[in-house]
Amino acid sequence: MAAPVATASRPRLVLGSASPRRLELLAQIGILPDDVRSADIDETPLKGEDARAYVRRIALAKAMAFDVTRDDVLLCADTTVAVGRRILGKPESRAEAADFMRLMSGRRHRVLTAVVIRHKDKVRDRLVETAVRMRPIGAAELEAYLDIGDWRGKAGGYAIQGAAAAFIPWVQGSFSSVVGLPLSETAAILSACGISMRGTSP
Repeated sequence: MAAPVATASRPRLVLGSASPRRLELLAQIGILPDDVRSADIDETPLKGEDARAYVRRIALAKAMAFDVTRDDVLLCADTTVAVGRRILGKPESRAEAADFMRLMSGRRHRVLTAVVIRHKDKVRDRLVETAVRMRPIGAAELEAYLDIGDWRGKAGGYAIQGAAAAFIPWVQGSFSSVVGLPLSETAAILSACGISMRGTSP
């Protein structure tokens, strides 16, 4: 399917994320970006930085990394997982993924997604926090999960819509935010910028 053509009544939408999950989430509500780009930024947390400040800073840094026209609507987001004050990024190895899963096993953690939208001279942002509980995970089932490889490239070492769903009996807040993009909040901001849920002009 060809990307929608921007018109005078509908600006171009640029998704500043290479995440296939965010593209799928937008498609779920009938929004198809005109362009998809990826930002190459340093995502290392600062010393003493808490999860809320971190995820906001990274999402804003992504939004500022792109050269877009004033009339474009640029959508960027970042998702992180936090247990207490500890930020769990994307594990760099199977061993680190195992450490993350053991840390979350049998307890609650927070998933935070920051959304930043640039349009004209305005920068709009939203931070959505969701509580997630993992049941206790046995050693054998943890090894089986790690064998699947679903932990790769995922904040916290898991995707709630993937194999780890077997470990998650309870979510309080936005499910789509845990996947990578809070759809209700994102749709509201995009609507204010002239992007309809159908991705076409009225």
